[in-house]
Amino acid sequence: MRRAGSGSAGSRGAALVLALALAALPAAVSGCSCAPAHPQQLLCDAALVIRAKISSEKVVPASDDPLDTHKMIRYEIKQIKMFKGFEKLKDVQYVYTPFDSSLCGVKLEANNKKQYLLTGQILSDGKVLIHLCNYIEPWDDLSLSQKKSLNQRYQMGCGCKITTCYTVPCSITAPNECLWTDWLLERRLYGHQARHYACIKRSDGTCSWYRGGPPPEKDFIDISEP
Repeated sequence: MRRAGSGSAGSRGAALVLALALAALPAAVSGCSCAPAHPQQLLCDAALVIRAKISSEKVVPASDDPLDTHKMIRYEIKQIKMFKGFEKLKDVQYVYTPFDSSLCGVKLEANNKKQYLLTGQILSDGKVLIHLCNYIEPWDDLSLSQKKSLNQRYQMGCGCKITTCYTVPCSITAPNECLWTDWLLERRLYGHQARHYACIKRSDGTCSWYRGGPPPEKDFIDISEP
């Protein structure tokens, strides 16, 4: 149900681990399916979050082993801003995704014009891996609230749990949960709540939905407008 892509490994072992991990995802018509998750949760789970343009793409071997037949797409990118991942990488030149869409490979426009929000994982060899279960969106498709939340607000809510409500009745079971109701109310996952709200932890340890504007400092811990 999500969109994104998946990156490459520098060795045959890493490539096989990747292939096995992606193959374990639930099967869908396209051969790749991902568990629904709120954008905030996907960003919290990602090791890297950047805004970038795609300069070019090239199909490359997944490893240096001549017996390894796996292929990857290597996207050369122009990094515009990094929101997460500073402690591991300063600048990202390439991101990798499986060539085969059945392994959750993602197709991006490599015209050096369209900007994307890219989230992914950083492999042990420093390569950045993206796939369809990451949060990958054209930058212009993000709401203003989502763009502002990238700097700080989403990460301040990473200790919260976002629970998806599909049918009634549904309710939170712990004080650190936020109930995500887009599917119930709009019959689509990425509706108004996903695009305009963040689940934020309050000073008393509880979590609640918050939308835009400077939050009241007495209720929120270390949160200010990005």
